[in-house]
Amino acid sequence: MLTLDIFGFKALWSPYFLLSLLAIIAVYFLITIKFRSKFADSEPLTKKQAGLFLFSMALIYAIKGSPLDLMAHLMFYVHMVSMALLVLVIPPIFIFGIPVWIWRKFLNIKVIHSLFTFFTKPLIALIVFNGLFSFYHVPLVFDQVMQSFWLHAGYSTLLFIVAIFMWWPIINPVPEQQRLSGLKKVGYIFADGILITPACALIIFAPESIYATYSDPEVWAQVMSLCVGPATFAGLDISGPELFSSMSLVHDQQLGGVLMKIIQEIVYGVLLAHVFFEWYRKDQAESDKEISTTLKPSLIE
Repeated sequence: MLTLDIFGFKALWSPYFLLSLLAIIAVYFLITIKFRSKFADSEPLTKKQAGLFLFSMALIYAIKGSPLDLMAHLMFYVHMVSMALLVLVIPPIFIFGIPVWIWRKFLNIKVIHSLFTFFTKPLIALIVFNGLFSFYHVPLVFDQVMQSFWLHAGYSTLLFIVAIFMWWPIINPVPEQQRLSGLKKVGYIFADGILITPACALIIFAPESIYATYSDPEVWAQVMSLCVGPATFAGLDISGPELFSSMSLVHDQQLGGVLMKIIQEIVYGVLLAHVFFEWYRKDQAESDKEISTTLKPSLIE
């Protein structure tokens, strides 16, 4: 079996992408620390917010700039793990990593406010996110997207954005824009889990490999040429992803669907627990307040 070292440092570690992320991180700290005083109603950056933002950037680099990205072009299950991280794990971390005052400033921009208001409506958010995610994994669409650098980058960015829209109704950190109550959040999470299931089921129960990206040598060669660079790939004597894994294409595909579903269930399970306990604490606080209000007149008498 071949190792990833044959593709070279640039293909494995994407230094230009890393520099782009470092630039974003630098802008983040300039706005939240150095130039924060120039913004009205700004608040000091907390260690938790900074840590979450850095963690989200590290995860983005891991799935789009590290050897994991290259492996996703060789093994479908790695692609699905990367997708799960991109749309289920990173967005909530990213949302909480941005200070609330920045979200307020950002959402005060008229165009952004209109887009967020529309696309974060619970029903719209569920349909758009799950529709685009499922459409992406239709074999014909998937193979076309993977064979174009700009389509792949654009669709991945679009999925990340609509994933933020999908998460927003549940974990929106801006108090005045929160719409869903505890019970509605629970229903929203269950609906989201149901809507994402058909895409996973298609992948898990398909009797054969359905993606030419991994099964057709010519398509795979085109995809890999875009991933590692035409000059690098032309100098390699490789014929297909089977040279890097002992797993059959069908088993690789099935494992990808199963892992996606497992990660989704874990993330949503953690979220359900968070929503339930938040709902319980809020209900308990309101009950205690009512009891306190009732007892005060009695004590005065």
